[in-house]
Amino acid sequence: MADEKKPLSRSEREAQIKDKAGWVITVIAALLAVNTYVANGISGSVLTNTIKANDVWNFYQAKSIKQSITEGQMEDAIAANNEKRAAELKAKIDRYESDPKTGEGKKELMAKAIQLEEDRDAAKKRSPWFTFAGTAFQLGIVLLSASILAVSMPMFWGSVVVSSIGAFLMSQGLWSWLPF
Repeated sequence: MADEKKPLSRSEREAQIKDKAGWVITVIAALLAVNTYVANGISGSVLTNTIKANDVWNFYQAKSIKQSITEGQMEDAIAANNEKRAAELKAKIDRYESDPKTGEGKKELMAKAIQLEEDRDAAKKRSPWFTFAGTAFQLGIVLLSASILAVSMPMFWGSVVVSSIGAFLMSQGLWSWLPF
């Protein structure tokens, strides 16, 4: 009966958990830091693209107002039989509508604003996943700390599971590989 192992004392079990937990806390904390960094970048992207889209739509609106005024001037030129002036104003109206050379026609501005809104919406769709992942990482760290205090391997493994769920959620935020 020399092979029989005696149960580990509380301090021996605590030492085992502390050895493992130190490394796991480091990994979870690093994942939490990366998650927070990326989430802040996504939030900044949402805000920046919202502001840029608003600016472009405001520019579009200004072009529309100028175009309407120019159309009124063209009607006056036509009524006065000033064909040269009417032709100049028509060319100006056409540039307000579309100006590929400068990219500042209404057609080009609309496309730019819509693209900015699409980019913003894509970032908004990814954002919650980072919030969920951050919460899971924080819970994993709390469970891990509690496992050390309670000298509980089930809590230790529970923290690993919760943190793994956090990593899964973070991956969804990064790559949007699931279609929701």
